[in-house]
Amino acid sequence: MAYENRRYLILTAEQAATVNFNQVMQESLDVCRYSVDETKTFVKYNITVVEADVEKTYFDVEENKDVAYTQPAGTYGRPSVYTNSMTEYTHSEMITILNTEEWAPRTVDMTL
Repeated sequence: MAYENRRYLILTAEQAATVNFNQVMQESLDVCRYSVDETKTFVKYNITVVEADVEKTYFDVEENKDVAYTQPAGTYGRPSVYTNSMTEYTHSEMITILNTEEWAPRTVDMTL
């Protein structure tokens, strides 16, 4: 499965309480994975990158005419909790993060 448009945001527990779960892939805070110390979680979502402005038209039923508008270039699909000061992670970056001790508890070697 390709994840080139999948993005992740790591959030504090306080930030997570403000997430609009209609904008991310998780259904609620109850299903979010937390860091080992339970101070952080993350949300995942898909983005669409528009490289250049796109001219579009639609038919306005009330005006009974075609209406033209421009969709500006940019990145779309980020949840409203996102700010430009946050780091947005790719799928492979997030897998690496989730395999750290901060997110995955160490296992005890029971063969000792």
